[in-house]
Amino acid sequence: MIEFPLVGPAGEVIDLRRVFVSHGLASLPPMRLDEKAWTFEITVPLAGIGARTLTISQARPGHGLIAVAGGIPDAKVGEAVMRQVRHVLSLDLDLMPFYAVARNDSELSWVVDGAGRMVRSPTVFEDVVKTICTTNTSWGGTTRMVNALVEHLGVKAPGAPASGPFGRAFPTPQAMAGAPPTFYKKVVGAGYRAAYLKTLATDVTKGRVDLERLGTVSRNELPDDDVARQLQALPGVGPYAAAHIMLMLGRYDRLILDSWTRPTYARLLGRKGPVSDRTIVRRFQRYGPYAGLAFWLFLTREWITDEGQAYSWVQP
Repeated sequence: MIEFPLVGPAGEVIDLRRVFVSHGLASLPPMRLDEKAWTFEITVPLAGIGARTLTISQARPGHGLIAVAGGIPDAKVGEAVMRQVRHVLSLDLDLMPFYAVARNDSELSWVVDGAGRMVRSPTVFEDVVKTICTTNTSWGGTTRMVNALVEHLGVKAPGAPASGPFGRAFPTPQAMAGAPPTFYKKVVGAGYRAAYLKTLATDVTKGRVDLERLGTVSRNELPDDDVARQLQALPGVGPYAAAHIMLMLGRYDRLILDSWTRPTYARLLGRKGPVSDRTIVRRFQRYGPYAGLAFWLFLTREWITDEGQAYSWVQP
């Protein structure tokens, strides 16, 4: 077991439940959320060690707890696990500038009690692939595609079940590049996305695309507009997908405007008709580089009810 404090870099409180249900990709393998026990499972790759399955929960007030399947054989593994958890749960992200604005917003002041951190994958590659699998399909379709990728191409962690997608890390670009086109068509059921996934994995493997740099480079070196352009140059990534990926990169200036967010916003306002994109953007412009995060949190507040239970996330 590894215990860690639930505080951000500026001392801000972190609500672990809100992190767990921050967005739908957090319920896709190799991640799994138990909304009754409030535990979050993820199988992560650890450099030089291999895959390990972690279960994260709240240990006591203000502290999280990590259980490592198979135990922690030495300090090196424990340190590697903690690095991955800090990344996946966005623990090192400073949200105080965002909270300073939200504190004076009657409809979003609740976020200062620990909301705003997004679950992100161990790699940018994983977040991009999963996002591509959400486009133009039902949530069931997304789940089937990701399940197949992880089950058949992911590396097993100690104690992994003999079959199924859990207990396996997300496949590497090399594993996906090496899979034949028929795998994406017949096993994954990716449809037109098959070529996108194969091309993306091949480009990353051959060094033609460096996705991981997008997760570490500063805004001074690479502004948000440039990141958006690079993402939209990838096969299968349009404006919606780019905005979604950027949310997990900690680049929040873009609003995710799609067939779910637009009507959800109108419903929450009590409007019978649609609300224009311009009006939505204007509502959140006060947040500047955090506008997209503010919009997302406005839409998803009801994902946790007053009774403390989470809504199951279902893509419309």
